[in-house]
Amino acid sequence: MQQRSLGNTGLKVSRLGLGTLTWGRDTDEHEARDQLVSFIEAGGNLIDTAAGYGDGDSERLLGQLLGDVVPREDVVLATKAGISRLRGERETNASRGFLLNSLDASLKRLGVDHIDLWQVHTWVDDVPLEETLTALDHAVASGRVSYVGVSNYTGWQSAQAATWQRCAPGRATLASNQVEYSLLSRGAEAEVIPAAQAMGLGVLPWSPLGRGVLTGKYRTGTPADSRAASPHFANFVGHHLNEGTARIVEAVARAADGLGWSPLEVALSWVRDRPGVTAPIIGARTAAQLRASLLVEECELPQEIIDALDDVSGAES
Repeated sequence: MQQRSLGNTGLKVSRLGLGTLTWGRDTDEHEARDQLVSFIEAGGNLIDTAAGYGDGDSERLLGQLLGDVVPREDVVLATKAGISRLRGERETNASRGFLLNSLDASLKRLGVDHIDLWQVHTWVDDVPLEETLTALDHAVASGRVSYVGVSNYTGWQSAQAATWQRCAPGRATLASNQVEYSLLSRGAEAEVIPAAQAMGLGVLPWSPLGRGVLTGKYRTGTPADSRAASPHFANFVGHHLNEGTARIVEAVARAADGLGWSPLEVALSWVRDRPGVTAPIIGARTAAQLRASLLVEECELPQEIIDALDDVSGAES
């Protein structure tokens, strides 16, 4: 698998990342192991998780597999802090104390002495940005983190954060912004991606397959074993199930038929090669689903197909 630099840093990552949102909940240890093996054998090295995934179960399961399946030094380990369910409901907290405590807990669950890429999971209005960023500085200075980034920041938020970090020597330069980006969600193109390019941040798209909708699996209904049929993902996937997105999905399917590809390969190729993108994060419930995504390494969309998909999806954001 080809590698790319993460923003204006020396960190090299595979141009596809492995997402572990479902690990420890919908994806058990055996499927997770098979996913990790398939990803590494395909040449991937970027593995993304978060403290808030499955209340820490994703990190815990990944930690059990690291070292057993693949040497620690062969992977770029990325995790996030700032979202939790400590009291049973989703909470956001980007205070210095919370973030650093979360980092220590992530290191323990993962069974490692440092994180390669540590990201603030979301913007939080009631915490001063400079306080949040001092947590990133301290994490790097203490050796617990090599590179830092943000996630789900808007264009102005990421530009402000990146500029603040450049204001004085010794601050940890931001390397990335992880945001939703796909043919069904192109809002990042308005400000997020231009800001990232201007400030030297790599873009890591999450849900590059439109929360699974761009695979075409929902064209005729909702499969019983799909995320849309599960109670904790029904609303998440349902956001992209409407008449407007159905038109885009049909265009992807037609392009796939013409190329002899799968709709997944068309949609993932499109986002992988967009300007400013470093590596889409692909998440799968099963190893078979992941292996289907990994086939995209051999795919490159013709320009006329790119133009047609840009045109049909341009009004969606």
